[in-house]
Amino acid sequence: MLGSAVVVFRETLEAALIVAIVMGATRGVALRGRWIAGGVVLGIIGALVVAVFAGAISQAIEGRGQELFNAIVLGIAVLMLAWHNIWMSSHGAALATSAKTLGKSISDGTSECSALLVIVGLAVLREGSETVLFLYGIAASEGGDQSSMLLGGMTGLLAGIAVGYTIFAGLLRIPMRWFFTTTGVLVLLLAAGMASQAAHFLIQADLLPSLAAPLWDTSSLLPENGLPGMLLHSLTGYDSRPAGMQFVFYVTALITIGLGMKWAKRPYNSLRSPAVNV
Repeated sequence: MLGSAVVVFRETLEAALIVAIVMGATRGVALRGRWIAGGVVLGIIGALVVAVFAGAISQAIEGRGQELFNAIVLGIAVLMLAWHNIWMSSHGAALATSAKTLGKSISDGTSECSALLVIVGLAVLREGSETVLFLYGIAASEGGDQSSMLLGGMTGLLAGIAVGYTIFAGLLRIPMRWFFTTTGVLVLLLAAGMASQAAHFLIQADLLPSLAAPLWDTSSLLPENGLPGMLLHSLTGYDSRPAGMQFVFYVTALITIGLGMKWAKRPYNSLRSPAVNV
């Protein structure tokens, strides 16, 4: 029971935090709840499909199918999060203004909503499929009864959702003048962490060199199996024993998306520049 509870909690927490941050970061976007809910549903359906073909995926491409699957999903998610943050950098001020009035959304939010569906769907797909595979491994190794695993899984699921909702409620308490800056930083760290995790899976699949393994070791100070380590891993991609290639991917994602955000802000800043004194 404990093993299944920990596995489901960890995977649910990662998905719940992504949903919470995206929900908070898109405050004021029209119908964002429906798009995000649609992403959750599609992600669950996708995870069930992956579960059915788990054996084939894990054995694909000389046993590297699961690593490649995770890396591809993470890569697409990074691109969607990058698009989201760059889009929000150019529209965040308009959203903040509308949220302070009547909650109206800006007129061109449709493209952003489609990105929300993809981001959330991929998050739920990846974490859901990993949950199924981990639970399958626990059942095969320990031979535990199904009722105990089900109880542990439900406990972990509810705990992960509760922590994710707590993060979301905390984001909503941030004053509006700092809100989009805060969520933008969170999404930026989230995308960089996913890029690092994608590199980790590609290294496991022997498709990338590690460069250095590990680059550092903080497992004794901040283990990933503790709650603080889990939160940091989910929010920032924290790895207690990262490879050098993971660090390269992390920094590259930070710089690339950060520059894109800065570039996207330029048109808005030029429009709000003060008039020349006469």
